[in-house]
Amino acid sequence: MHAALKQVLGTHVNQKGSLVNADILRFDISHFAKMSEDEIKEVEDIVNAKIRENIPLKEERNVPYQQALDSGVTALFGEKYGDFVRVITFEDKFSKELCGGTHVKATGQIGFFKIVSESAVAAGVRRIEAITGTRSAAVIREHFELVQHLKELMNSPKDFVSALGKIIDENGALKKKLKKHYRKIFSIEIGSGS
Repeated sequence: MHAALKQVLGTHVNQKGSLVNADILRFDISHFAKMSEDEIKEVEDIVNAKIRENIPLKEERNVPYQQALDSGVTALFGEKYGDFVRVITFEDKFSKELCGGTHVKATGQIGFFKIVSESAVAAGVRRIEAITGTRSAAVIREHFELVQHLKELMNSPKDFVSALGKIIDENGALKKKLKKHYRKIFSIEIGSGS
């Protein structure tokens, strides 16, 4: 994801913190603006394409720090690194970073990646929260079931979004009429002294 964010948002993007486990990801980055829906979709598309490629992990241990930097590795500025580092690579020209954490053996193990929120956490720092693996499958299933249930409640229209928009518009118009009638009744009651 870090490599995809740099590709979509720019090379100024750097990791500022993270929480990663089998189902969720929280990733703080340096970036100056809210991500657009198109940018989020583009990052998701890049990450999911790399997941489908099932790129194997290439791990190098005890690499001299300067040699790692010279090879084009992404290092987190402000982090303290020793004389020897661990280099994690998923495709040489895509994602090559210094890292001390655990990793999948191949990108396909991630399953599916979906960004669920993007927000500001500090000036110039954005937080991205995403789901992966079995959690993403469960969320997709829940959303699909919700849409199916709503369609059933609306007698299964072919164009669900238009039908829902029509119901919302009709509801707004009915509320206005009802408000108008209440005012009329209220003014009649006040006028008759009741």
